[in-house]
Amino acid sequence: MKDSKEILEIVVSEEVLLVAIKESDLGRLDHLLHEDLLFTNPMGQTLTKQMDLEGYRSGEMKVSHIGSQDQQINIIGDVAVVAVTIALEGTFGKHDLDGKYRYTRVWKNISGTSSWQVIAGSCVLI
Repeated sequence: MKDSKEILEIVVSEEVLLVAIKESDLGRLDHLLHEDLLFTNPMGQTLTKQMDLEGYRSGEMKVSHIGSQDQQINIIGDVAVVAVTIALEGTFGKHDLDGKYRYTRVWKNISGTSSWQVIAGSCVLI
């Protein structure tokens, strides 16, 4: 079944993304985030890919713990929508990140390959 393969690809991509976030792995994040990414963070700020990467590069975004649960994935054509609860500890600038956040991420399959990139997302504290 096509959807099962795509769902597995997204599950793996989500796991790789969480490791890249925790390790501030700029190379991996650059590969996983689409050039036209828009992401709304818990403070209501909308970030572009370059702004997000700069947060990791400068040390403004620091993650000491990250884990996921309650993941839901919908595949719609060449797009996957993920809703997931993330337990997160760290800092973003002057803001402490310590709690559970509900993320929505939109992944797009680039050029019909198994290469998925995040094109949009948001998160809220729950």
